[in-house]
Order: sequence, then structure tokens, then C-alpha cells
Amino acid sequence: MEERELIQRLRDGDDKAYRLIVDHYQSSILNCCFRFVRQREAAEDLTQDVFIEVYRSIHMFRSESKFSTWLTRIAITKSLDYVKSLKRKKRFGFLKSIFSTDESEERFLSSDIHNPHQILENEERKHLLTWAIESLPDNQKIAFTLSKYDERSYKEIAEILRTSIPAVESLIVRAKSHLKKKLYTYYKKHL
Repeated sequence: MEERELIQRLRDGDDKAYRLIVDHYQSSILNCCFRFVRQREAAEDLTQDVFIEVYRSIHMFRSESKFSTWLTRIAITKSLDYVKSLKRKKRFGFLKSIFSTDESEERFLSSDIHNPHQILENEERKHLLTWAIESLPDNQKIAFTLSKYDERSYKEIAEILRTSIPAVESLIVRAKSHLKKKLYTYYKKHL
């Protein structure tokens, strides 16, 4: 079924069309949310929230961009709102740090390498990179994550962020520069 027809059927309240959309996009939206919140259960909850939002506001989708772009924009907004709420709660001591890992996250990100030393080293690098990415300003973090992890084109990222392609290029260059400085400073101190 063509995407336009599927969207129109969803607008008409067709539950089957909704189920097809969820089945088609669920995995990519889950991965998108997880890259921002770093907690499997939270990413799953946010993914459900995204699709509820889609169902409630499908009439607002104007087809000016691709449906997947609109969907990703909703996922990023919900994920960043979640992270901001965690940071607010963290300031008051109600929640532990978002950088902590739990068992579900470890299973979600598990490595195929079987050498214990290599696994530990890879985990340390992964946590260090996550820490550095989390320190980026939101727009840089979004652009970098969509480019490097989701392998989105600059055009798609520009549509998601509602900006120009040169602005996306600039965000990614600044993000790489920021990460390079942050990681260099860390390794200089700890090695």
C-alpha cells in the first residue's frame, strides 16, 4: 500500500492502517529514541508515546516533508523532553544519573566480541563517547546522531531540524570539533 493512501486511511480512523504504520516504523523510532535517552524501557515508552501522538495529530501532517521525517521529529522532541525532565529531577536528587547503565541497556548494546578485556575496553569507549555526545548542545547532538548513527542524509536532517543543509553541515562540523576537544582533554588527563 502506498504511503499517501496509508496516511489518508489513518486520517479516516482506519485501525489497520495505524497498525501497518506502527509495524513499519517501530524499530527505527525505538532506535532513534534510545540514542537520546540511553535506557531501553524509556525508549520503548517513548516509542509508544510517539505513535499515540501520530494517531492523535495525523491531521496536522501536511505532506510537505516525508512522513518518516515528521515521525522522527516527533521522536526527537519527545526524547529530548524526557532527557530534560530527567535532568531537572536529577538536580533534586530523585533519580540517578542518565549515564548509568542497567542490564537491559547492556543487552541492547551487547558486543559480539568474546574477549573479556576487549569487551571492557569497548564498553569504556562507548560510555566515554556517550558522555561526550551528551555534552553537545541539542541541535549538534541531533544532527550528529542522525548523521552518524541513523545514517541520514544532510537533506533529511535539515528537514527534521527545519533548517538549511549548510546549517546542518555546520552543526556536524562543530559537533565533531567539540567531541574531539572533549575526548582529547579527557584522555590527556587520564592517560
